[in-house]
Amino acid sequence: MSERDSYQAMLDAVQAFHDKHDFKNTGGEEMTYRLSLMSEELGEISSCITKGKSRENLAEEVADLFILLVGTAIAADFDLREAFWKKMDTLMQRDSRMVNGRIRVSEFRNMDK
Repeated sequence: MSERDSYQAMLDAVQAFHDKHDFKNTGGEEMTYRLSLMSEELGEISSCITKGKSRENLAEEVADLFILLVGTAIAADFDLREAFWKKMDTLMQRDSRMVNGRIRVSEFRNMDK
């Protein structure tokens, strides 16, 4: 595993990007703005899938979203790695069901079996 494979290296790279462009003081870390950017990236991911674009195009758009997610953790000052593992521990305890022909993992509150 190389240095670039660690979460810390990715976090440091996104932090350097934020610092380079002074996101903290120029609106780049404002949550509503970041939400808008994430929505835009989801649209681009959707376009890749629905228009049959290459895996490389899809990978680039997913990477853009991932960078935005890491940046949002920086901007909101929370530990994304900790949040990830806490949520994974929760998800691993949940049941799954077939819903409309597809697997669904949820708490299934107020849903008919």
